[in-house]
Amino acid sequence: MKPFILLLSVILFTSCYEPQSDCKSFQEGIFQFETLIEGELVKTRFDRRKDIEIETFRGKIDTASIRWVNDCEYVLRLVNPKKMADEKPMHFKILTTDKNSYTFEYNIVGENEKQKGRAFRVDN
Repeated sequence: MKPFILLLSVILFTSCYEPQSDCKSFQEGIFQFETLIEGELVKTRFDRRKDIEIETFRGKIDTASIRWVNDCEYVLRLVNPKKMADEKPMHFKILTTDKNSYTFEYNIVGENEKQKGRAFRVDN
C-alpha cells in the first residue's frame, strides 16, 4: 500500500507544477539569440519596444511590427520586406522564463513546423 501512496503523491505534486512564465517582463528590452546555421554559430540581437522590434543579424538591420496576442504570444511582421518569403508573419510563444532569459517556440503563421530557441536579456 505504501508504494501506491508514494506513487500517487509524486503524480499529484508533479502534475501541479507549471513552468514559470513572467512574460510581461520580456515584452520590452534588448535580447540576444544564438543558433547554428550551416555549422556556423550566429547571433541575432533585437531591441523590442512596445509594438516594434529592431533586429540586427549578420550586420543587417530589420524592423518588424509586433502584435501581442496575449502576454506570452506575439506576431512579428517585417515593416519593409525585401523578398516575398519575408512578407509572411512569424508567430512567437514564450514558453518559460527565468531571471534573464526565456525559452520560446516560433513558426511562420499558417505553417505547422515549429522551432525552439532561448533568448537572453543583454540590457541589464
